[in-house]
Amino acid sequence: MVSTGAVSVGDGQRRARLGLRQLLAPAAWAARVEETADAVVGLHASDPATVYLSACARLREPSAVEVERALYEDVSLVKLLSMRRTLFAVTEEFAPYVSAAAARPIAVKERATLLKHLGEFAEGWSEARLAETERAVLAALVARGEATTAELGAEVPALRETMLMAAGKPYEAKQSVGSRLLRLLASDGHVRRSRPRGSWLSSSYPWAPVEQWPEVPAREAKAEVVRRWLARYGPGTVEDVKWWTGWTLGDVRRALADVGAVEVTLTGGVAGGAGAGLVLPGDEGPVAEPEPWAALLPGLDPAVMGWRGRDWYLRPEDVPALFDRAGNAGPTVWWCGRVVGGWAQRADGEVVWRLFGDVGAEGVAAVGVAAERLVGWLGEVRVTPRFRTPLERELVA
Repeated sequence: MVSTGAVSVGDGQRRARLGLRQLLAPAAWAARVEETADAVVGLHASDPATVYLSACARLREPSAVEVERALYEDVSLVKLLSMRRTLFAVTEEFAPYVSAAAARPIAVKERATLLKHLGEFAEGWSEARLAETERAVLAALVARGEATTAELGAEVPALRETMLMAAGKPYEAKQSVGSRLLRLLASDGHVRRSRPRGSWLSSSYPWAPVEQWPEVPAREAKAEVVRRWLARYGPGTVEDVKWWTGWTLGDVRRALADVGAVEVTLTGGVAGGAGAGLVLPGDEGPVAEPEPWAALLPGLDPAVMGWRGRDWYLRPEDVPALFDRAGNAGPTVWWCGRVVGGWAQRADGEVVWRLFGDVGAEGVAAVGVAAERLVGWLGEVRVTPRFRTPLERELVA
């Protein structure tokens, strides 16, 4: 990494970059959902609704149909269990890098864990039988085109077997072999989630086979992931990159060196001090301030989950209202690059919000326009975040 300590980047510049590079300022809104995924490196997909809400907040013409086109018709967006063992929707072009950098390593660990659990909590399983079952599942999917785990279990009975976890304890539970094995095949890049059965909010979906992506060396893949992160989230710190990727410190430092990351001085934050930040070479200079903008972003949106150090866009005292105990962000209200409140949708479809401070008449009006835009494309759909937070619960009560 190269040090250019004379170059300082303040909170205002970081907020300007966020609005422009993550397509939240209206002037930066995109035409196609693939652009929104690349703008945030990957759309969080742990909650099915987040992909739609995050993408549509960044589209000139928000539409669930546009998101479905990319996910299920063109299959230009694919979901991978990857960074931080979190599900992300990334573009097909970027998927081989994410797979090599994050998904495949997770699959290796998942396979070892599954084999261990099969040996401890099920009968008659071995590595050879697991491989044989995987081949049978893939053959069934190729023949069918797509199928749910339950449908596959009718053809591959081994999937219907169960493992009794924590037997005799208050939290004992049965896990199906099928649910674990299909997740493993997805991490390995053999299958993908297809169009859900039901609405776009549904978590009930069939699986479909996918062609294997080209092999990318792990080091090259990690460098590409970090390069894209710096392009969209930079400046950030080493700790930010380590947290976002979930990699070891050694892997992070190696990838930063491989992309030639440049060190700048970050100023501002709650303490008003200075620290070391990183950008791509040539990205040290200022960007133009966008016009004032407001956004209503969903729980787990990449903009709120993109950094470990968040005090330049989120006041620490607001965190308890907006995050659950596991650190999952709920729906947030933004004004000019800062989180200024939270929002929720009630059962009658009304979108309500609460601001944590004075954002002025212009800010209040802009938040209202953003809420109307959200209600307009949601139509009859009602959204409840999978990870509920104190303020969201309070607003819908």
